[in-house]
Amino acid sequence: MSKPEKNKGPRGIQSVEVGGALLVALAHHGRPLALKDLAQAAGMAPAKAHPYLVSFIKLGLVAQELEGGRYGLGPLALQLGMISLQQHDPVRLATPRIEELAQRLGHSVAIAVWGNRGPTVVRVAEAPNPVHISMRHGTVMSLRGTASGRVFAAHLARADVRAALAAAGERATLDAAFEALLQQVRQDGVASTHDAVVPGVSALAAPVFDDKGRIALCLTALGPSASFDLRLDGAVASPLKSAAESLSRQLGGLIY
Repeated sequence: MSKPEKNKGPRGIQSVEVGGALLVALAHHGRPLALKDLAQAAGMAPAKAHPYLVSFIKLGLVAQELEGGRYGLGPLALQLGMISLQQHDPVRLATPRIEELAQRLGHSVAIAVWGNRGPTVVRVAEAPNPVHISMRHGTVMSLRGTASGRVFAAHLARADVRAALAAAGERATLDAAFEALLQQVRQDGVASTHDAVVPGVSALAAPVFDDKGRIALCLTALGPSASFDLRLDGAVASPLKSAAESLSRQLGGLIY
């Protein structure tokens, strides 16, 4: 007697999924590609890829250059992308993510955006056992002393960082030690603090980027230092970075 087939989710159309690999490859590379290179990137033979591309050109999802014959994304693909971006408000998209993260991590998670006084908390998802510190809606985070502030400082223009430091009454000079710290933040993909602003409290923050590569917001997790995992590949950083990268993709940022 044959075993019942496991539920593999909603049934799709295989040919659409196969052809869609070509669109994914074009989005991934971000530039027009020759047929051979595009087919290779999509994991198929050029002869198999060509009919799909002909149909995509008719729909406007793909366009072919007159000189050179390379294939790129077409006007309909660009229009769909613009409509998608208009529908995706960064904070609205991030809000359910921080609720999920707070429950998964067991730590409070916040959304911070760049305000006229610096990094500003706009949403907070409390952990089952929240840390009692002052991180409420409207809280402005220190650029030097908090994980959220360091993420923004690492990815904003130097002039914006200096202006925010001056407005906060801090020295506006970006010394070599601070610049080295910000370079490490960019390299690691997260910023961390340990017993910095509040003794006994640690935090990790990860940036979310928009379609122009600008920082749109940051996700910040914080909790008791005694139980907070600050490792870059640890139980907090990995899910936090994954959520930030997923949000970046939704906003049109290419994170690979």
